[in-house]
Amino acid sequence: MSTIYKLLSASGWAGARADGLFAGSAVDLADGFIHFSSGEQAQETAAKWFAGQDDLLLLTVEIDDADPALKWEASRGGALFPHL
Repeated sequence: MSTIYKLLSASGWAGARADGLFAGSAVDLADGFIHFSSGEQAQETAAKWFAGQDDLLLLTVEIDDADPALKWEASRGGALFPHL
């Protein structure tokens, strides 16, 4: 099992709860997958992509490492980030 993290606005999470599922943020939908971070990456991701947002939530997701939907893909800087 791996623990991965999703940074999301409180309003985005409220919408997902009302819908009964989270299909992704606008960026996720545009990219065709849901962006996550590892525990080591979450703080840097928050600073780089969510600076100044005061309603930010950090969602914790437990996922089986063997789940074929889980992909670890290299970013432009070469770090591997989890995606679904």
